[in-house]
Amino acid sequence: MKNPSMQAFLLRMHRWITLVLAIPLAVLILTGLVLSFNPIQQAVAVKPGSLTLAQLQAHLAKHDPKGEARGMILDHRMGTLSIQGKSRRDSVTVDLKSSEKTSHRHWYSSWVRFARPIHEHFVYDLDWVVPLSTAAMLVSMLIGMFMGLPRMTNSLSGWHKVTAWTLLPLLLLSPLTGLLMTYRISLSAPAPRSEPLPLIEALRVTAKQHDPSTIAYIRQRGPREMVLINTGSSQSQYVPAADGLKPMPVNLPRVFHQGDFFGIWGGVMNVILSLAFCLLLGSGLWIWARRTFRKRNRVRPAGARSASAA
Repeated sequence: MKNPSMQAFLLRMHRWITLVLAIPLAVLILTGLVLSFNPIQQAVAVKPGSLTLAQLQAHLAKHDPKGEARGMILDHRMGTLSIQGKSRRDSVTVDLKSSEKTSHRHWYSSWVRFARPIHEHFVYDLDWVVPLSTAAMLVSMLIGMFMGLPRMTNSLSGWHKVTAWTLLPLLLLSPLTGLLMTYRISLSAPAPRSEPLPLIEALRVTAKQHDPSTIAYIRQRGPREMVLINTGSSQSQYVPAADGLKPMPVNLPRVFHQGDFFGIWGGVMNVILSLAFCLLLGSGLWIWARRTFRKRNRVRPAGARSASAA
C-alpha cells in the first residue's frame, strides 16, 4: 500500500473495528481456545476394545428399563455414560465401571459445557453478536492484508504483523467457516433421511459396523438421529437406519472449524490458531493504548504548560 492517506484510513478502520467489538471478540477467542483442546482430549481418551455391546446394553437396561431414552453420550475422559431422557430430570450419568449413577465430570468436560454455548450463542438473547463479531474479525483481517507486507522487527508491532501474515490463510478460514456454520452452509450433499430408531436398536446397528468403545454419541441433532464415531485418529458421522448406518456427507466448514481431522493434529492446529488470535487481539489493543496515552502526555493543556513554565 503506497498511498499514505489510504493506508492511514485502513489503519483507523482496522483499529476501530477491533476497539468497538473488543469484548465480544475476546469472549469468542477465549471460549474458542477452551474448545480447541477438545479434539486432542477426545483422541487421547478413546481406548478401542474397552467397551462391548453387552456392557452398554446392560447399562441402558438398568437405568432406562422402559426404553424411553432419546440419546447417549460417552465421555471417554471421565469413563461415564450419559443417558438422555425425555427431559433433563429423566437424564442420568452412569459410571462405566460400577454402573452406578454419578455426578462427577472431568474438569475439562465442565469447561466445554460452559464455553460451547457462549461461543455459539454469546450470552442472554444476544445470538446476533456472534455472527457480527465473526464477520468483523474477518473484515479486520482483510483490511490488514491491504495495509502492506510486514517488516521483520523484534517489537510488539512486528510480532503482531508477522503472526498475522504467517498464519493468514488459516486465520481467515477460521472465522469464515464459523460464519458458514452459523448460517448452516455445509458445502456438502444433502444428508440421508431415515426414521429415528429406538436408542437400543440404534446402538445394535452401530455395534455391527463399529467398535462400541469408539462411539462418542447417539442422539438427535436437529431433525435427525445421528451417530458420531471417534476412533482417536478420525471422526465420522452416520445416520442409523434399520438396514445399517448411512454415512453423513462431510461438513467441511464444521470439520475445519472444530479441528475434527487427523486425530490430535486438527486440535493442535486449532490451539495454535486460538493462541495466535489471543496474541493479535491483545497486542493490537496494547499498541493502541500505548500510542493513545503517549499522545495525551505529549499534548498537555496550555494552562498546565504555562503553570509549569512559571
